[in-house]
Amino acid sequence: MEVPKQSMMTPETISDVKRVKRKKGYKSVTFVYTGLIFYFLIIAYPLLWMVMSSFKSTEEIFTNSWSLPETWLVENYVAAWESGISSYFLNSVIVTGLSCILTIFVSALGAYGLSRFEFKGKTFILVICLGGLMLSPQVSLIPLYNIIQKLGLYNTHWALILPYVAYRIPLTILLIRAYFLSIPKELEEAARLDGCTSIGILFRIFIPMSVPILLTTTILTAYYTWNEFMFAIIFIDDDSLRTIPAGLMQFRDALQTDWGVLLAGLTISAAPIVILFLFMQKYFIRGIASGSVK
Repeated sequence: MEVPKQSMMTPETISDVKRVKRKKGYKSVTFVYTGLIFYFLIIAYPLLWMVMSSFKSTEEIFTNSWSLPETWLVENYVAAWESGISSYFLNSVIVTGLSCILTIFVSALGAYGLSRFEFKGKTFILVICLGGLMLSPQVSLIPLYNIIQKLGLYNTHWALILPYVAYRIPLTILLIRAYFLSIPKELEEAARLDGCTSIGILFRIFIPMSVPILLTTTILTAYYTWNEFMFAIIFIDDDSLRTIPAGLMQFRDALQTDWGVLLAGLTISAAPIVILFLFMQKYFIRGIASGSVK
């Protein structure tokens, strides 16, 4: 019986195959990086234009929109800060900071209970959390306005903080719960053998081990609360309590608008969130990846 001959590849053939695969890999990587660079330019150019135009006068913005400023007017930032941005900025810091703290604290407690305890109604609570993601803030605007009026919270920082916390809790609970499920139960059992309580396990084991997802949820909450506009203009009437998105409306006049000062105010309002994300992006990516596994 004749045995079929097996085709043998010479070293030259193997090197040719490797060379072809390497070229294909280079082409695919080049295509991906080209797409990413193009996407970055689409996202970054409006921000760069805003920063450049914030150093121009109104006349120069309309006559030379696409060029660098002939004279860099730092006075636009001084004028914007003195025109009220300083108080708006402080209000935004207060509202955003308290919203993040309350959201993370309540969500961590809820996620710990939903991930480590068995009780009746647990599945129902998870369904409620999922349902909270589908609830639009615009739908509940009138009921929320009536509730805030009856509670005496209208025209206070709490009129913004409490709705922000309520709308961010469902997503935050689900993300933190998914991360808590990845923590080995052996650590919890060892802590209980050492006499640690459930609250002690949460704050001594779960919270320190969950820093990436906690920072991720902090960034998401801060981004939402810092840029929220609808509640800020409806629930706050006093100009001294307005946050930056609502306060910037005061910079635009029906007859004359100093666009350089307005763009300077927009740059100041955008800078904290951009800086926050740049410093925490590695934790943000790690937390999103880890929290999405479950």
